[in-house]
Amino acid sequence: MKHVRIVARVVALAAVLLVGVGACALDPQGDGTGAAAPAPVGLTERASGASATPAPDPTTGRPAPQPSRTATPKPSRTATPKPSATPKPGSSGFTGCPQGEHQRAVETYLARLGGFGKLTVDGRQSAADCAAIKKFQRRYGISPAAGRAGATTYDVAKRLATTDVHRCRAGSGLTFCIDLTRQTVWAMRGGTVVLGPTVTRTGMAGYATPAGTYHVGGRNLREWSNPYEVWLPYWQQFNGGIGFHETTTYLHNGAIGSHGCVNLLHADAVRLWELGSIGTRVVVIGRRPGT
Repeated sequence: MKHVRIVARVVALAAVLLVGVGACALDPQGDGTGAAAPAPVGLTERASGASATPAPDPTTGRPAPQPSRTATPKPSRTATPKPSATPKPGSSGFTGCPQGEHQRAVETYLARLGGFGKLTVDGRQSAADCAAIKKFQRRYGISPAAGRAGATTYDVAKRLATTDVHRCRAGSGLTFCIDLTRQTVWAMRGGTVVLGPTVTRTGMAGYATPAGTYHVGGRNLREWSNPYEVWLPYWQQFNGGIGFHETTTYLHNGAIGSHGCVNLLHADAVRLWELGSIGTRVVVIGRRPGT
């Protein structure tokens, strides 16, 4: 009898571990219009941002406790603290933010974009520059938002400042526009920008998001993804298995990409969801570098 119970537990555990297979990529059987109901959607990133969940215990149905490894504490030797060095002010006398290698360029792009506060385009960090760069970093999900004009801040600012919204043939109604080359998204109505431009991340090499004109064919506040078992919030499908959704990983990690979908920051995914509806026009232009 004991042997039968052990075999039953092994069979139940094997059943729990089985998962489905899906991909957020162009449906080869789709007609490319986006008008049909969306196919099952898979995770758009190569690696999921979701936390791993322990497999449930088949006898109780509850997650099995994970053993912890607690190291035996060793006696520590308390060193005498050394006095910390006082930060030296730069030529401007300001020490609140570190100065990055792209200080002047970021100042230039942020001044062109507007809306982030008063900046002086001189290549030197100041209290006003620091506050403006921090505000920009928080808006576009750049971490850490420490006010330093580093490579990621420079890249995002340049892409946004150089996006030509009028390249998108938006027409008179509402249109969602995607610039694959600059990895930006915006929405227009009657020739006026009503959202963005903002940042996105589209299909990686081998899963390039295709350019073209489509329409939103399906919407779901939470779309389940196989095989990675994560929810894709604010899902709006427009081309087979491709759609807009909130990102499940750090958006500015350029080493990964989607399987064709258009990843968005939370606030942008929510706003696009509020604007969109079945039939909303979607225009995709350019091509993501490296694909």
